[in-house]
Amino acid sequence: MPPSTAQGELLSRGALAARSGCNIETIRYYEHIGILPAPPRSQGGHRLYGHDLIRRLTFVRRSRELGFTLEEIRQLLRLVDGGNYTCAQIETLALQHAHDICQKIADLKKLKCVLETMASHCTGGEVPECPIIDELFDPRTPLPSAKATRPPRRPLRAQSKAIVQRARRKKS
Repeated sequence: MPPSTAQGELLSRGALAARSGCNIETIRYYEHIGILPAPPRSQGGHRLYGHDLIRRLTFVRRSRELGFTLEEIRQLLRLVDGGNYTCAQIETLALQHAHDICQKIADLKKLKCVLETMASHCTGGEVPECPIIDELFDPRTPLPSAKATRPPRRPLRAQSKAIVQRARRKKS
């Protein structure tokens, strides 16, 4: 049985899941894709998660809660793991993510309007004919494409410079 105290503690995958609020299958998936390194094993072959892996899982879970993609988290972890990062680099990534969120909000507002317009054509009756279903089947019904409304992405380095420049102008 792993010890259960302080920084030197070692947790089983189940205990880690319970402590972190992260599903066991999610932990297994993060290991499979390399977001979490494979933990050392006990003499009996059980995985044992130490303080560093617990912190890393917390970082990943909190990043996911903020809406970062796994690839963005992988990018952040590469910076952290290499120890060659600056606060400005992390700020750039965070501001880019905030910009992406704003774009998603705009896209969702457009989708909401389309759905409300479709629903306004519905009588809400008890008959099987429904204008919403008809419009969903009709390829001529214009729907906003989230991808079409989003400007093409610039390379990360160009994005970073532009975002940092905007942030500096705002601070001035």
